[in-house]
Amino acid sequence: MEESKKKIHEEIDPLTNDKFVPDHEFDGIRELNNNPPSWLNILFVITLIFGYAYLVNYHWFKAGDLQEEAYAKEIAKYTIIEEEDVEQVAENALPIVYPLTDETRLADGAKIFANNCAVCHLAEGQGLVGPNLTDDYWIHGGSYDEVKTLIMNGVIAKGMIAWKTQLSKKKIDNVASYIFTLRGTNPPNPKAPEGELYKAE
Repeated sequence: MEESKKKIHEEIDPLTNDKFVPDHEFDGIRELNNNPPSWLNILFVITLIFGYAYLVNYHWFKAGDLQEEAYAKEIAKYTIIEEEDVEQVAENALPIVYPLTDETRLADGAKIFANNCAVCHLAEGQGLVGPNLTDDYWIHGGSYDEVKTLIMNGVIAKGMIAWKTQLSKKKIDNVASYIFTLRGTNPPNPKAPEGELYKAE
């Protein structure tokens, strides 16, 4: 009996010369009691060393940025104002009048509107989810400052994000000025007026 158990325990695979693991058999497949290759053991040890070095460097000594911090910095690159604020003009320059009339700035505003605003206000500003921008009725005020503030801070309750985290102040001025060029146009299928009639003072 003891010899039979010993024989089963020491049974060897004729192809690999490795011992079979006793009682480890399923559907005719038997498990071999072989050691992992040395390269795998080395890789495992390297992984442990790297993990410990990462822990010490990033979590203890704070020598580098963690994933969330690195992501925030990358995003910040695209939200930093790359151009000087339009209010910071030379002392001898003429003051800027809003809304802008410069064709280059308005063209940039049109591009921003097409890429970010048209999905809710449609390409010609006639309104879809968002209100019609071509009439004189405004929900949150129709002055330039009110429109610009609205773009900057958004209306979260109605699904409009705060664009001040996405666009520079200069670009917000560009798109706000472009919106003013839409007033009085007659796009097809305009959305019904919403809000109050705005009359410039």
